[in-house]
Amino acid sequence: MDHDQTNEQGGGERLLVVDDDPFIARLLEIELSSAGYDVRVANDGQQALELVRREPPDLVITDVMMPHVDGFELIRLLRDDPSTAGVSVIILTARGLSADKLEGFAIGADDYIVKPFDTPELLARVRGVLRRKRELRDESPLTGLPGNVRVQDEIERRLGQGTAFALLFVDLDGFKAYNDRYGFERGDQVIRSVSRTLVDVVRELAPHDGFTGHLGGDDFVALVPPEAAALVAETFVQRFDREAPSFYDEEDRARGHIEVVNRRGEPQRFPILTVSIGIASTARRRFAHYAEVVAVAAEMKSYTKGQPGSSWAMDRRAD
Repeated sequence: MDHDQTNEQGGGERLLVVDDDPFIARLLEIELSSAGYDVRVANDGQQALELVRREPPDLVITDVMMPHVDGFELIRLLRDDPSTAGVSVIILTARGLSADKLEGFAIGADDYIVKPFDTPELLARVRGVLRRKRELRDESPLTGLPGNVRVQDEIERRLGQGTAFALLFVDLDGFKAYNDRYGFERGDQVIRSVSRTLVDVVRELAPHDGFTGHLGGDDFVALVPPEAAALVAETFVQRFDREAPSFYDEEDRARGHIEVVNRRGEPQRFPILTVSIGIASTARRRFAHYAEVVAVAAEMKSYTKGQPGSSWAMDRRAD
């Protein structure tokens, strides 16, 4: 094996090495620990299962040919258990046959490494699987859009690079009442529809520098060049208003409102859903950090919520 080390280091993620060859297991433990990972070792699949269930690692690197519980069976057992189904797995095998690779992927392996391997390849594949795991974790499970962590990272990246941008903070008005009237399943359909519309608008009007994220619930963000912000906001508002009536049953759509009983047991009317957008832009002012940008956009969103119907407002204050 090549012992040249890469400059990129792990961030302390927990790895479990599973191999019945003590020499290979120890070598992997040394290499991965030196790269900054927290490494444990299991000598067979059964011991690996016990360790994973006790404290799930971020990644399992497992040999295929082992007594009792082999690598393929280990993956099947991990995937069949909801508490361990999300653990990433790399297969380590001396068999480079395509049939073995296909079987590994078919039962849920994330990647494979064929022995003998060199250390840079091993570390690159480990980093790749862990990166994909982080990206999936940082996505909204409902919309598939980047979640809070990736939204913050993207804003801080643009601030750090001095890239001009505008942040659109998008919020639905009266969404709680809609959920109370139609239930969470219908509510989730609305959120997914809003997500698709916002993504489409940003792609059309800011194809190169646009970014769309879902903060959770009915809160979304979009990052676009400052000069595109007003057009993106206005276009999204118009498309949302055209689509919103289709979210309702025919009777409620004809009335133009729904009735929901409030906490005091009194019926209360809520109009067809509208959207409010607050915009903060670097065109007129400098921002020191992520929280400052979001605070300004949230302030403008609160202002526009006081206006009737769907609307947007942009912060025009200068430094």
